[in-house]
Amino acid sequence: MSVSPVDEKLRQQQLRVLRRKWLKDQELSQREPVLPSTKQGVMSRFWTNFLQKNSLWRNYTFRTYNLGVSAVTKILIPVWIVHYVVKYHLETTPYAIVYQKIRLYPGDVILETGEVIPPLEEPSSGHHH
Repeated sequence: MSVSPVDEKLRQQQLRVLRRKWLKDQELSQREPVLPSTKQGVMSRFWTNFLQKNSLWRNYTFRTYNLGVSAVTKILIPVWIVHYVVKYHLETTPYAIVYQKIRLYPGDVILETGEVIPPLEEPSSGHHH
């Protein structure tokens, strides 16, 4: 069963017409795509309203964030660095910084206060803990 050249030519022409029609159908109009409206939840509505360009909450949040970042970088970190340098490198007052606690024994005198450490009470020999 052989196909005649005329039938083959007609078939090719019909395929071309169908392809063109299919391609034309793939083009979207200005109104497409038409999506069904979805009901937003509470959080979705909040974020949609919050992220609008000039919303009040967004502006206040942005300002608060910038204030916090500038406070940390311009105040807290420099104050911490100055405190560290003063405490560990520039302090000359005696007893202001305790590097190592000296051992105290009964009868020793505390230099800062002049207080004498009382002798230890010996526990009674009847109790063992």
